[in-house]
Amino acid sequence: MFDKYDVIVVGAGHSGSEAAAAAANMGAKTLLITMNLQTIAQMSCNPAMGGVAKGQIVREIDALGGYAGIVTDRTMIQFRMLNKSKGPAMWSPRAQSDRMQFSLEWRRMLEGTPNLDFWQDTVIGLLVQDNLITGVKTGLGMRIEASAVILTNGTFLNGLIHIGEKSFGGGRMGDKASTGITEQLVELGFQSSRMKTGTPVRVDGRTINFSLMEEQKGDEDPGCFSYLETNRLTEQKSCWITYTSLQVHETLREGFHLSPMFAGRIEGIGPRYCPSIEDKIDRFAGKNSHQLFVEPEGWNTAEYYVNGFSSSLPDYIQFKALRMIPGFENAKIFRPGYAIEYDFFPPEQLQNTLETKLIHNLYFAGQINGTTGYEEAGAQGLVAGINAALKVQGKGPFTLGRDEAYIGVLIDDLITKGVDEPYRMFTSRAEYRTLLRQDNADFRLTNMSFMLGLAKEDRHFAYLDKKKIVESMISFLKSTSIGPELINPVLLSRQTAPITQKVRLSSLLLRPQVSLSSLLPFIEKDLRISLGINQVSKVIMESVEIAVKYEGYILKESEIADKMKRIEDIRLKPDFDYHVLQSLSWEAREKLSKIKPATLGQASRISGVSPSDVAVLAVFLGR
Repeated sequence: MFDKYDVIVVGAGHSGSEAAAAAANMGAKTLLITMNLQTIAQMSCNPAMGGVAKGQIVREIDALGGYAGIVTDRTMIQFRMLNKSKGPAMWSPRAQSDRMQFSLEWRRMLEGTPNLDFWQDTVIGLLVQDNLITGVKTGLGMRIEASAVILTNGTFLNGLIHIGEKSFGGGRMGDKASTGITEQLVELGFQSSRMKTGTPVRVDGRTINFSLMEEQKGDEDPGCFSYLETNRLTEQKSCWITYTSLQVHETLREGFHLSPMFAGRIEGIGPRYCPSIEDKIDRFAGKNSHQLFVEPEGWNTAEYYVNGFSSSLPDYIQFKALRMIPGFENAKIFRPGYAIEYDFFPPEQLQNTLETKLIHNLYFAGQINGTTGYEEAGAQGLVAGINAALKVQGKGPFTLGRDEAYIGVLIDDLITKGVDEPYRMFTSRAEYRTLLRQDNADFRLTNMSFMLGLAKEDRHFAYLDKKKIVESMISFLKSTSIGPELINPVLLSRQTAPITQKVRLSSLLLRPQVSLSSLLPFIEKDLRISLGINQVSKVIMESVEIAVKYEGYILKESEIADKMKRIEDIRLKPDFDYHVLQSLSWEAREKLSKIKPATLGQASRISGVSPSDVAVLAVFLGR
């Protein structure tokens, strides 16, 4: 029934969908296996993409030829650029999505992808021969052969759902758990553990009194995620903000003795940065209230997501407490919040291509690696899909450095440091975040993707065209001067010192009070003639302004990154016996032997490996 595939992707969440699209678009004959074809790339938690650091990841996925940015643009119902009051390294796009349309659009795009087949079934085991993956076994009794397999099982591996004292198997509410794969992998020598995540109550919007809440509108001039031309929002739906109270907290405490988390029935480790409401009340006992974000699920549904009210308390306790929150006095719910715990595999067992160290041509991506978030999952799926396709085509691996992408930071953190809680990306995790901005992901990554054969010609041409205009515009600003009689009124109105002689436009732009838009009326005509274009887009203006204003910071960070590459590129043998180097600390020998870093740079980032240990390795290597 089935021919042999180049790549099989197990699971069609955000990670699996990106993995399947990437492998197929690179020419690999790909099969995507999922339990339910109606829930492809389903937003199991909040109906939103992006956010702090996550928005940068979506832009990177898009620049590499992935689908997440395009799907989000086509299905968003609100767009906001977060952290605009801070420096551009912190600017992060975020969009509310139409949950149902998001999944439908993902399916439409995948079905339009050449070389990609689908099969609705459950994978219950792997076909392995001499430490080489050869295919999968399914619940319907199929044995499907493949040269490479990517596991993107999300929260489904032995998933267990908790609501108060009730618990039952499931990968998410309404879907059964997946069994068999963990047990087989453990037999093969893999280490597994448990993690926990949760989701909040869903409320019927027809029963919410929004007049008692604070409205949170989208940006007046909404942006988008994809670097390709996608439709801009002309209408947006608002989100809303409300707050818990001491009364709400006391009501929730009534169910603490029934909480599976406090009673010890949940073994998995939960996310520290996104705790359940009962965990917040317990940990921050001195806080009288907590902020809640009330988010619409789509254009054509009354369902609302109560962000910040994640809970595994008994359903009746959740409902009772909810009705004490301003705006929810008469609320009806569609379903209660719940916690889910599931198996994951500590990611130190992976190479930087996301191929496992134990089994050749087997890749892990997404929550199976101990991460959380649609964006982090999609990024891993993309990298795994690219590398699986390259491997079966006999080509070299694709990896990203920490100075090249947040995706590079993500994967390096996972395989080098491991996880002790569900991993979420933050801007603070990236030491080169001035280089890794949301506005320049196409400059950083599009050419790489085009060389891989993933980004198509239209994307590459758009990148080259934008690059040419930005560089020409920067050159224009650095070579063009303006006199005091023209610009001083603007400078005085912006409470910055007037000039006494002609100065370069680029030097004026270094002033915090001066924006490129404030200079544009004086130079627009000459600029258009110089560039040979009719209009300068907002996106181009933003890229140029950031490049000029922060040139010093960008150059300094680039120099630091270049210095670090001196040790980053020093290769280490995967089979080296670190125990023979007695000059290394005992902890360093243990950690290095376990993780087997690929480079000296990776070794330097392992917790427990000191600078003196790195120096010992460098001396041994003759460096």
